[in-house]
Amino acid sequence: MEIKLKRVYDDPADDDGRRILVDRIWPRGLSKDEVQVDEWMKDIAPSDQLRQEFHEGERSWGEFRNAYMEELKQCRNELQQLIGLCKDDKVTLLFSSKDEQHNNAMVLKDYLKMLEAN
Repeated sequence: MEIKLKRVYDDPADDDGRRILVDRIWPRGLSKDEVQVDEWMKDIAPSDQLRQEFHEGERSWGEFRNAYMEELKQCRNELQQLIGLCKDDKVTLLFSSKDEQHNNAMVLKDYLKMLEAN
């Protein structure tokens, strides 16, 4: 599986492949035409509560990561759909967080790689 990560606010590129938004909330200030999203998989995003706790500093990165991985276990159908897309084409997971190292797309990519290895 070839999975890239990219901020949704960055310009689309020819080598993005399928562009999949993995946030629960549509990115602020962007139209659907500007984002050029092939899929919006909002149901695979962290719960509102988990996202808010992380952004408000109530959870550390490690706590967020572990809790989100637990939530992903309940997203079997969405994960199977995403895995299918990843096997068919290059995929870029789009996220809106300013933090490019600590975000839900990073955790999701790691989770998908773990599933692939098993």
